[in-house]
Amino acid sequence: MADEPVVAVQPGVPIAQRPVVRPVVADDEPEGTPCPSCGASNRPGRKFCRRCAAPLTPGERAEPLPWWRTRWPFDRKVRAGSGRLLRGSLIALVIVGLLVAGFLLVPAGRYVVEDVRDKLGGTGEISPTDVTASAATAGHPAKLAEDGVTNTYWGAPRTGASLTAEFEKPFRLVGVTVHTGVSTKPEAFRKAARPTQADLRIRTKDGKIHEKAWTLTDKPGEQTVRTGISDVVSIEFIVREAAGQESGRPIALGEIEYFKRT
Repeated sequence: MADEPVVAVQPGVPIAQRPVVRPVVADDEPEGTPCPSCGASNRPGRKFCRRCAAPLTPGERAEPLPWWRTRWPFDRKVRAGSGRLLRGSLIALVIVGLLVAGFLLVPAGRYVVEDVRDKLGGTGEISPTDVTASAATAGHPAKLAEDGVTNTYWGAPRTGASLTAEFEKPFRLVGVTVHTGVSTKPEAFRKAARPTQADLRIRTKDGKIHEKAWTLTDKPGEQTVRTGISDVVSIEFIVREAAGQESGRPIALGEIEYFKRT
């Protein structure tokens, strides 16, 4: 019998030991302030969360600055107490500037608002409660300039004569319309003298007088001047110049009308 060949002996394969699973004892939930980040409870005295390591006592958040502290020059970071006088002085200057601007601009702004209201709003004729004249020719008293027709007239004997209308309640006067001459018909228009230059003296309830020069064209038809004055209580029409005064003819004002804002 032949001898078997000698070969290397293979070492034995080790068998790995199975891991031993140790029972995990549930950690008791500590009593304390919950974490502001994850909500886990932590024992008193801890600085950081046992679960997420977030600080348990974060520093207090600074209050937001007022808006004016974010604008130059108030946004400058300076030492405590320094610059306080400068900031106070600037604030005082701003306040004084606003007061001065308001004082100067409020009247102008009010005028603009009232003018816009005049243009956008409606108008209506208003009749005076009393009409008087400083002088009148025979048969042509002051009331004929307020009777609503243009073929009668107030006859002023000379330049400088005036017609005054009084009103019961103050109102916003937006315009005055006149018809000069004895009639609106061209063939009769020049039978008397006609005012070509006049002054309006408008009095308000506070006693203030507003004067307005008015140049009139020497032709028949209505002529209107815009005014825009509030709290009017009386209006005086003064004849300054006239055309066709030869032979002592009276100066004829056929009709005068006043319009208020409605």
